[in-house]
Amino acid sequence: MDASDLKVFEAVARLGGIGRAALELNTVQSNVTSRVRLLEQELETPLFERHARGVTLTAAGRRLLPYAGEVRDVLTRARRAAMDDGTPKGPLAIGTLETTAATRLPRIIAAYAAAWPAVDLTLRTGTSAESVTRVLERELDGAFVAGPVDHADLAQGTVFREELVVVTTPANQNLLDIGRAGALKMLVLRVGCSYRQRLETILASRGIVDVRPLEFGSLDAIIGCVSAGIGITLLPRSLVADAARRGEVALHALPPHEATVATLFIRRQCGDVTSALAAFMDTVRARSAPTMQAAAE
Repeated sequence: MDASDLKVFEAVARLGGIGRAALELNTVQSNVTSRVRLLEQELETPLFERHARGVTLTAAGRRLLPYAGEVRDVLTRARRAAMDDGTPKGPLAIGTLETTAATRLPRIIAAYAAAWPAVDLTLRTGTSAESVTRVLERELDGAFVAGPVDHADLAQGTVFREELVVVTTPANQNLLDIGRAGALKMLVLRVGCSYRQRLETILASRGIVDVRPLEFGSLDAIIGCVSAGIGITLLPRSLVADAARRGEVALHALPPHEATVATLFIRRQCGDVTSALAAFMDTVRARSAPTMQAAAE
């Protein structure tokens, strides 16, 4: 058993079929089939169950798969380390909250792209929970998430602090009036959004319970529907200040312990910090306060 055998096995397991694995590996199906059978013979146990729709892992295959993924990751990191001569270049995948992407990242991304045009930067938006998982699984090099985050395998540092406000239609002049208006709808992003959880806590502390969540796929849709009187939401003041000045929404301030939220930058504690990632963290550090010292160390 060698690394190339495990690479073929991992591709078949991940993609669920010999043909799809062959396409990804740029080889013929007969070669993939042969390699899998040789591996099964060496281990003296079947790794896949064959059926008309493709293949599924056996119990032995499921036990082997994590090790195959680790080998793939080590080879990828080794290749990147060998090619990293200190000049930022190549792929860099960064995760971010929708709100951070809208309010904080445009100038940072513009400065980074201008300074390091050889880096192929990919920005993936998602909830904090999604980004934490993707960083841990090495799908992302780093990510902006809402704090706090408590995980021994992650290095983290605060990069921004946001003031959150409850956002309502201009007709709502008082936060407590919201709960007296009958059935209340909470306009939020999908499950896992940290602002959604915080808004539920804020409303519950004021005796406003049984709030019906309505999930949206974009911030613009949420703000537009709040303006139309469909429901309320919780967002950074910087994101909705212009809409409030135009009279489209009303903003309700909260006490500091409810309003203040830290945006963290996280990366794997034991992961390799490539030149591209180091330069990205330097760019964020130069354009944000407080610093990212904890994540950089």
